[in-house]
Amino acid sequence: MSIKNFKQLSKSDVNVAGGKGASLGEMTQANIPVPPGFVILAPAFDEFLAATDLTQEVEAQLDKVNYEDVSSVERTSRVLHDLIQGAKFPEQLAKDIQAQFKELGAEFVAVRSSATAEDSSVASWAGELESYLNTTEATLFDNVKKCWASLFTPRAIVYRNEKGMRNTHVSVAVVVQKMVQSEVAGICFTVHPVTKDTNQMIIEACWGLGEYIVGGIVTPDSYVIDKRDGTFIDVNIAEQEIMLVRGKEGNDKVDVPADKKEKQKIDGSQITKLAEICTNIEKHYGFPCDIEWGMEKDTFYIVQSRPITTL
Repeated sequence: MSIKNFKQLSKSDVNVAGGKGASLGEMTQANIPVPPGFVILAPAFDEFLAATDLTQEVEAQLDKVNYEDVSSVERTSRVLHDLIQGAKFPEQLAKDIQAQFKELGAEFVAVRSSATAEDSSVASWAGELESYLNTTEATLFDNVKKCWASLFTPRAIVYRNEKGMRNTHVSVAVVVQKMVQSEVAGICFTVHPVTKDTNQMIIEACWGLGEYIVGGIVTPDSYVIDKRDGTFIDVNIAEQEIMLVRGKEGNDKVDVPADKKEKQKIDGSQITKLAEICTNIEKHYGFPCDIEWGMEKDTFYIVQSRPITTL
């Protein structure tokens, strides 16, 4: 079984679905509003390497790396990336993925890497691996391979070495999830990351897709909420000039319409609703969470949740 629907996964499946995949499965099971999807499990990547005779080759290339030399790391990364991109996709796996994609019935999906050694509090691979938004059926297999190859970006190779995980078996699962075309998106920390006050939650929001907050490209609105009674401690509205939206060929940077530039991104009742969803996620997991969310047609969706690693 190389593919599982979110409904078939839970937090105990980190070893096959990776941190992201297991978390999305867990939240789906807990009736948290997660866009539907499936996970190409990590053993499928191992099967792919075996079927294409790349297992030994990958290990041999990694053994040659001189971690003191940037060009050595980059060269190895390039070689591994080309090997994976150039290898033929195993037939049965391709059929299984296609069947799941059709069942999802989504024109656009997000394809995200989910390392099996990811999002534990010790080694957070977040940001080390790749995501491909607005993927169509035509680009699906290519982007799955890119996610596999992202286990060997220069950054990921160095990161694994720094964490003393050079000889640990790290594999990568791939999350395929219906794309939320967010009018507003953002993040929520269920414990205030600066004051570390466990009674305070902070929600950040921007127009368009949330990548611009994560990448620090725009200054978001920020809303600080008292978790005990739901009151707003602080509401800070930021002017936003540009936003990221889905275009014909991937994502486009566009100007925010003039009447929205200085407007609050979500209103009081929406903040309260989102805070409630995020509080439930924290209660479910039993630890402070860093949550990514999107709002499409007035409905909130949770696209990711992981432990806050900085507390």
